[in-house]
Amino acid sequence: MTKTVWTVDQVHSEIGFSVKHMMISKAKGTFDKFDAVIEADVEDLTDAKIEMTIDVNSINTRNEDRDNHLRSADFFDAENHPNMTFVATDIKKTSSNQYDVVGDLTIRGTTKPATLDVTFEGQSKDPMGGATVAGFSGTTTINRKEFGLTWNAAVETGGVLVGEDVKINFELELHKQG
Repeated sequence: MTKTVWTVDQVHSEIGFSVKHMMISKAKGTFDKFDAVIEADVEDLTDAKIEMTIDVNSINTRNEDRDNHLRSADFFDAENHPNMTFVATDIKKTSSNQYDVVGDLTIRGTTKPATLDVTFEGQSKDPMGGATVAGFSGTTTINRKEFGLTWNAAVETGGVLVGEDVKINFELELHKQG
């Protein structure tokens, strides 16, 4: 099958994250604005072109003060680095619907390799418009300090306010073009 161009359905897609908070719970959030360039045979992603861009200013943790702090130079420095990007460099099929998608993740001007564990959830025809739609989900964990997000504060009971490991998860609904 030939590669097809797919676009992200923003209404039915999400990029989220969670990080340890005060060593006892997790703070969670989403990025509400993102886009992707995907050229793929969704039945076999091994030679797909995948490029994602996430608008850092769209961070949403349901707390305006925290969101503004995350946009500041203490964390994402959104004024100087408004986007995070991921560009796939190698894709390996690990089972009938699972892939390891390796790529270059750039956050705050620092690029490091990251591996996404991706699941092809299937495809269907949209009964409302007739378009072919495909679903993908995935996850990865990164160490935020490797990307220059080093701000922290000690907590009274020991440990720190913000954990180092950040779990990123996504659900993408893609629409076939052409």
